[in-house]
Amino acid sequence: MQPEHIIVHQQAATHVAHIQLNRPQALNALNLQLMTELKTALQTLDADEQVRVIIISGNEKAFAAGADITQMAGKSAIDMYNIDQFSTWDTIKKTKKPLIAAVSGFALGGGCELAMICDMIVASETARFGQPEIKIGVMPGAGGTQRLTRAVGKALAMEMVLTGRFITATEALQAGLINRIAPVELYLEEAVKLASEIAAMSPLAAKMAKEAVLKAFDSSLEEGLHFERKNFYLLFASEDQQEGMQAFIEKRAPAFKGR
Repeated sequence: MQPEHIIVHQQAATHVAHIQLNRPQALNALNLQLMTELKTALQTLDADEQVRVIIISGNEKAFAAGADITQMAGKSAIDMYNIDQFSTWDTIKKTKKPLIAAVSGFALGGGCELAMICDMIVASETARFGQPEIKIGVMPGAGGTQRLTRAVGKALAMEMVLTGRFITATEALQAGLINRIAPVELYLEEAVKLASEIAAMSPLAAKMAKEAVLKAFDSSLEEGLHFERKNFYLLFASEDQQEGMQAFIEKRAPAFKGR
């Protein structure tokens, strides 16, 4: 079945795939169907050898303006437990290939959390980030309190979570939440440029390096160093390592194959 709420584009020449959230009438609110479609698309692209980097975007007006409140209003705690909507997020988090969020307009609540589950964020000048769940009597539930605090620190995260205040792209850049800002008409092009740069590297090394960086957030320094070293050694079993080093010696561009 064709997905209803996302559009998938693939650029074979650059090994970059692009998933566009497509519920414009609802500012790309993240309902259960959209999240399931996104999860399925990511699993498919993660298994596709022709894809090395994945971009997730919305449109110029909204990356995603939050979860679909109409699907949650009136639910009991047991209903929410049985729906288990966050299991989809757990699967998305396991994507091995680098993920880039291209954000324009609103990235609020679940939209901010989805951007933060990505590995890098390219934002337009109009981007606004926030966790406004407090304003409807709840709190972030898809990692907002945890990833936001790790990205911007306790003080700003506490203010955003407890007041629901949105921050601008400039504030987000200064706080370390995003990688770069581009004009609205260029933000997606800038995300593709970054993705293409990463896709030109060894895909095996990129996946293992991503894994090692993420390990820093859930382990001690000693554990993280051990994990990093293990992945470093493991890459010496790859053809890409042999090609990369030989190309360096021969002063030519490497031809990485992901093997």
